[in-house]
Amino acid sequence: MKKLKISELVLRDAHQSLFATRMLTSDMLPIADKLDSVGYWSIESWGGATFDTCIRFLNEDPWERIRVLKRSMPITPQQMLLRGQSILGYRNYADDVVEKCVERMAINGVDVFRIFDALNDPRNLIVPIKAVKKMGKHAQAAISYTISPVHTIEGYVELAKEFANMGADSICIKDMAALLKPYDAFNLVRALKKAIDLPIHVHSHATTGMSVATLVKSVEAGADIVDTVISSMSMGTSHSPTEAIVEIFRDTEFDTGLDINLLLEIADYFRAIRPKYKKFESSFVGADARILAAQIPGGMLSNLENQLKEQNALHKMPEVLKENARVQKDFGYPPLVTPTSQIVGTQAVLNVLLGRYSKLTAESMNLLVGKYGRTPAKPDPELVKMALKGLNMDKPIDCRPADLIPNELESIEKELKQKLGQESVPIDDVLTYAMFPQIALKFFQNRHKGPVSFEEPASAKASPTSERSASNGHAVYIVNVDNKEYRVTVREEGSVQVSPSKQTMNTAVDKNITTKKAEVVEAPIAGIVLKLTKNNGDPVNAEDTVLVIESMKMELDIKAQSSGKITYLVDAGASVEAGQVLANIS
Repeated sequence: MKKLKISELVLRDAHQSLFATRMLTSDMLPIADKLDSVGYWSIESWGGATFDTCIRFLNEDPWERIRVLKRSMPITPQQMLLRGQSILGYRNYADDVVEKCVERMAINGVDVFRIFDALNDPRNLIVPIKAVKKMGKHAQAAISYTISPVHTIEGYVELAKEFANMGADSICIKDMAALLKPYDAFNLVRALKKAIDLPIHVHSHATTGMSVATLVKSVEAGADIVDTVISSMSMGTSHSPTEAIVEIFRDTEFDTGLDINLLLEIADYFRAIRPKYKKFESSFVGADARILAAQIPGGMLSNLENQLKEQNALHKMPEVLKENARVQKDFGYPPLVTPTSQIVGTQAVLNVLLGRYSKLTAESMNLLVGKYGRTPAKPDPELVKMALKGLNMDKPIDCRPADLIPNELESIEKELKQKLGQESVPIDDVLTYAMFPQIALKFFQNRHKGPVSFEEPASAKASPTSERSASNGHAVYIVNVDNKEYRVTVREEGSVQVSPSKQTMNTAVDKNITTKKAEVVEAPIAGIVLKLTKNNGDPVNAEDTVLVIESMKMELDIKAQSSGKITYLVDAGASVEAGQVLANIS
């Protein structure tokens, strides 16, 4: 009898897909013992967006999360999602950073590493797989599944063969956007089983309504392991219910042997805590066939909704879904999984809000010129030209991107010590800083306060214990004094920054005694000021980058439209809204 194995995703992908990865560790621990008793092949509890969200929104140390979860579930292997050479961030890192990250992840409690590359470029898995094998852990290489004119079963089989030759212990079909149809899954799994002698693991989201049937046909074709989520956290943008899959195969040759009563107890627990995160819940609760065209993965949907809310543009979601498909084609049909899902999705948002390709994010340019790896098809040549110009490059990259990145761990550690004013820094903090430098510094300052609480009503959002405070510490108000509007930013420590609103700034410009009218530099979109590229009073020329804003986890250069001397009205780290005046050039 061939026993089907189950991986449970409730502690990572389920809440990443359903409510933007906001589940606190404190809500995982009370049920950890029962999860550990089920007999799962693995429990996915780390990686993906959890690391970013922990330090950006939850004020939790992600390294402590995996340590405490491993202690609480010593029997069941703990699984993580690793983005190949991008690790957990949004760029490719030097090999020494990748190797040290994998080492620390294994030491802290990760047993199974699901490793993927957003472009399916096998060159980006070479170092991560070697590093996992060196630590004696399970290296699972994932195929990022998508549908396009350039993706075929034969191509996926050849990719799996390359992974097997690299030393992968198993192969995962990663259907992040719920595009894998049941009979296509049957044919793909069967082809993989004929071509390679490794366990096949199938991961399929429920967003389009096909996932249960897809898993059933995959198992019939020979899949060894499938991903599921406990029922009270399943379906919608999440995954197929664990209990349903267990019962479908009960008393068959694939019987999982898992205890349905224990699973129901676990389901009751998560049913009780899920309402706490209601404000982050995705509105995609059923099946949405639009995703068959837009190809947006489940985790991206809930994050995209939150991002559009931040831009006061949630009503534009249908336009963004359509534009997303256009951008994916223009960018060379990259599978939509982090970071390419975020890059393509954010560019689609910018195209809808600001005009098609009027602004390219730094990450979009890097993708177009090959800094992430080889795209499945050639990107639009005009966009490549724009990206090369924006990056001051002569031609795209055609080698393994990491070959061009010198070892950087030592310099990153030195930089962090200088910024913190410390002679030594824990290696895990160094790696946190390596992946999210701006956010990490804020986290290190606030870590002593402990995790945020979601027990408070939404009206308390700007209080010191709220998520907003933990992530950026700013509340913004428009104050009218003598018919002049001022934007008042109240920081967490209580200091106040006052800057003129757009209307007031224009009035001030009109009254300028010089004959030259000043240029107002505005934020095209809501975000956080990452850095000021000039000093107050410096001369600037048209098309010079004067600020860099982080919006929707992507970096956006803000350029001057005319020449003159610049006066900044915001500081690095400030939260800004769309249309807010950031600087004056006169």
